[in-house]
Amino acid sequence: MSALGGIYAWVIESLGSNTNINDFGTPVSYLTAAIVSLLVNGPNYQLFLPSPTLPQFLGTASLSSPTPWGTRNVTNTNPYVDIPNTGVTRHYDFTISRGVIAPDGISKPAILVNGQYPGPTIEANWGDYVQVTVHNQISGPAEGTTMHWHGTRQKGTPWFDGTPGISQCPIAPGSSLNYTFQADMYGTSWYHSHYSAQYLGGLYGPMVVYGPSSKPYDIDLGPILIHDYYHADYFKLIQNSVGNNTLTALYTPSDNTLIHGTKYVCDTANPSPSCSPSTSLAKFQFTTGKTHRLRLINPSSEASPILFSIDNHTMTVIANDYTPLVPYDTTVVSLSAGQRTDVLVKATADPSGTFWMRARQPVLCNFALQPFGLAAIYYDKGDTTSIPVSLPQAAFMVPQLGTCKNDPLSTTVPAYPIAADLKPDATVTITGAITVNSTGHTLYTMNGVPFRSDFNSPLLTTASTSRNTFPPSPGSNVYDFGNNDTVRIIFYNNLTFAHPMHLHGYTMSILSEGVGTWDGTITNPSNPQRRDTQMVQAGGYMVAQIQADNPGVWPFHCHIAWHLSAGMHANLITQQASISRSAVSSQLSATCKAWNAYSSGNTVDEIDSGI
Repeated sequence: MSALGGIYAWVIESLGSNTNINDFGTPVSYLTAAIVSLLVNGPNYQLFLPSPTLPQFLGTASLSSPTPWGTRNVTNTNPYVDIPNTGVTRHYDFTISRGVIAPDGISKPAILVNGQYPGPTIEANWGDYVQVTVHNQISGPAEGTTMHWHGTRQKGTPWFDGTPGISQCPIAPGSSLNYTFQADMYGTSWYHSHYSAQYLGGLYGPMVVYGPSSKPYDIDLGPILIHDYYHADYFKLIQNSVGNNTLTALYTPSDNTLIHGTKYVCDTANPSPSCSPSTSLAKFQFTTGKTHRLRLINPSSEASPILFSIDNHTMTVIANDYTPLVPYDTTVVSLSAGQRTDVLVKATADPSGTFWMRARQPVLCNFALQPFGLAAIYYDKGDTTSIPVSLPQAAFMVPQLGTCKNDPLSTTVPAYPIAADLKPDATVTITGAITVNSTGHTLYTMNGVPFRSDFNSPLLTTASTSRNTFPPSPGSNVYDFGNNDTVRIIFYNNLTFAHPMHLHGYTMSILSEGVGTWDGTITNPSNPQRRDTQMVQAGGYMVAQIQADNPGVWPFHCHIAWHLSAGMHANLITQQASISRSAVSSQLSATCKAWNAYSSGNTVDEIDSGI
């Protein structure tokens, strides 16, 4: 059997042995294009270089301080306690407005940062302060907006977490907000709007915080965004996902899978006057003998996980989210929505080599009409006008068979050891589920409650002023942990599909995960995995724990856009007595005043949970 025939057989096997491919109608053109794009290297591909390589850090070294973070490294420094203060503030200016994008050839309306998709990369050194001035110029129609700095703990600045109705009022149309916070974690992340599902419309970009590395490298290729992509407007997609049509609420297939701007051949996959006939792929340069750092980010609306691989190369994983790891080798990386993984790849092939970089949405984990993504890698002497002819790694093609999960906890060991507290001060059990309300609308719940944000009354304000009457309403779905120092969260997923669960304000210690009911076993109790987003398997559980030292109101939610829009969100309040009433008031008053004025004279169409 040919390689292409083998892949075709694999897809049919994944769909089921009794599948008749003709039963699928229109999506077959997408499926066929996906299979062909995986291995066939036709003349229609145009290859474009992505952004330039990144430095080891910003600024210059000196004999007295070779790095901005001094002698701190991944093994000698607790990153949550000993944070450098560089005295430097990095300034960025973001204008948010509507635009049109076509990263895969098909034009669609978008909401963008400075007219770019994705938005500009934020760069800082560990310990720097970052100030981002966000101007809301969204019009036709106008909308509020916010910006969330994914994975940043915001210790001491909970009002800049960027969650409307929780940490702030939305930024009103025509208004601006200066977000100022310390880059208190280092590694790779991203920022995105947390107003409804605006980030699905294009409102996001990468963040790089330079800091120590688990292993040395020579060249930083920078952020590589790997994600699903939809041709419809984000608002229309959300209307469907929270509507009273159960089928469209549960089934929202993506149209494409992108690696830095992949395009498929539009005239065969999706004929349309709005579709450009050219097909572009990103390309990356490898230098023979050098070790390259790739900062992988999954900013998907749904795809969880996406598998990533490089033909004929082994990757060394050095970090997950903002946590440096004891390095380990693999040929496939699994990334769920919101997650990041940093890998090192040594260029050991022939200097004239060309290879494919691949992404795949497993068919039993995601709904995707075109589940494969490609980008090209060229060595120093490789012909950059040619098309790679390499074949995928065997592990990349193994069907997931419903095991939609991250790498084993036993494999992902943090470089700096922090033991789990086996006797936490407080424990809460939260169950995620789905329901249909009395009007036929699909909702996702946490312990039976679907979250609903009140844009005009941020929970952080209520927490700082009304300590005895909190929470204000059942729909706010708040769990108050008082002054407890350690908090354990046992999360059960009662659904037939997986969820990437994300916690704001903290890096979770993941004590255990699996299918069924937790039996009390803790994986690596002397140094459990730590990350801010963790995949929870279908019918499974996650046991997470935090050192509750960050006063604020912190969202805990599924990072699949439809599930969050339909209410799969809770709020954890920690150290409420230490939330400064005066600081919250001074930081939020101007933004809330402008939003209250706007919303009193305009209809705010909050069709979903609001975040």
